[in-house]
Amino acid sequence: MLDSAHENIRQAAHHLGLSEKRTTELLTVEAAREFTIELDNGKKFNAFRMQHSSKRGPYKGGIRYHPHVDKDEVQALATLMSFKTAAVNIPLGGGKGGVVVDPRKLNAEELEELSREYVRHLEPHIGPDKDVPAPDVNTNAQIIDWMVDEYSKLTGDTTKASFTGKSIENGGSEGRSAATGRGGVITLKTLQELEKTKDEPLTYAIQGFGNVGSFFATIAADEHPHWKLVAASDSSGAVYNEEGLDANTLKQRIAGEKSMKDLEDYQHITNDELLRLDVDVLILAALGGVVNEENHSEIQATYILELANGPVESNVEDKLQDDGVNVVPDILANAGGVIVSYLEWLQNRKGEHWSEDEVNKRLNKYLVSATQDIYKRSQKDSLSLKDAAFVVATERLVHSS
Repeated sequence: MLDSAHENIRQAAHHLGLSEKRTTELLTVEAAREFTIELDNGKKFNAFRMQHSSKRGPYKGGIRYHPHVDKDEVQALATLMSFKTAAVNIPLGGGKGGVVVDPRKLNAEELEELSREYVRHLEPHIGPDKDVPAPDVNTNAQIIDWMVDEYSKLTGDTTKASFTGKSIENGGSEGRSAATGRGGVITLKTLQELEKTKDEPLTYAIQGFGNVGSFFATIAADEHPHWKLVAASDSSGAVYNEEGLDANTLKQRIAGEKSMKDLEDYQHITNDELLRLDVDVLILAALGGVVNEENHSEIQATYILELANGPVESNVEDKLQDDGVNVVPDILANAGGVIVSYLEWLQNRKGEHWSEDEVNKRLNKYLVSATQDIYKRSQKDSLSLKDAAFVVATERLVHSS
């Protein structure tokens, strides 16, 4: 992932004619925090916080709890966050954190202790004006609430702007849970408008019908009834209906029956078959590296919307482009989450709490503008959408330094 991120940045820097010195600056993290957390019972866990760029504002990025967290992954995600915040033009930088742990193997007391210890180690280096973490893989509002409480105890800060992704009752923002999925809908809708196809029927399949993918589908069903969901998957398998799946019903069924393979009254296909469907848009909302050297030539979609981080491997992006497949990059398509995190931070700083309509209105404004900027740059410079996104982001980072 780190090599892929660096390659995208190098290509953008080359396009802009930047020197090797300036390019190296763009690739280098400003601070790398590595430490060991030891619980009272003696259990030890390696932990990280990478702070890539604060040129445009405080570092911003999630904290993940996962047994396979490593330094390179966290550094890559911190770097990409700097470019994501720049691509959508919010005044924040990029950071990322992680703990090498399987949280399912901790009891509630151990999980709380781990979360509070993470903050104790980082307290001098984080805060509303320095670095504002958020939830990520295997972390949630409860974990962030513990972290906010610990930071407040250590510093006396009462704004709760030290972290985002908090519970609503603890200063979190309305609309946060749906933000990444909603952002994907806004991005796709804006691209249709730019290409003058907004009234045409559209078929799509979702690889990864979890939180992000299901919100994309239900919001699309409500706001764009001429978009037709024909397939959806989770790790257990996929369901398909050429005539269309009802997104709201499917979401309710999954909530009740847990997995796609349990839906006996649906037509089933494999996850690989879903990727090969002849649809207008393939939504990738699960894992990284899903479209790769082995299967890229089988993709028939006109667009791939990257709602996950890095679901298309960088070494096949040009091949997809040559085959007429346009990749809507993750630093644009899934930026809804960080935009609403920014809006949460703003609300905390101002001591305000906005309605969900107000949050969604502001989210829409940021993503429409960002999609227009990136699309226009791709047309002007004959670039793919992904290359254009990195060029736009790189320019903003360079001009802010």
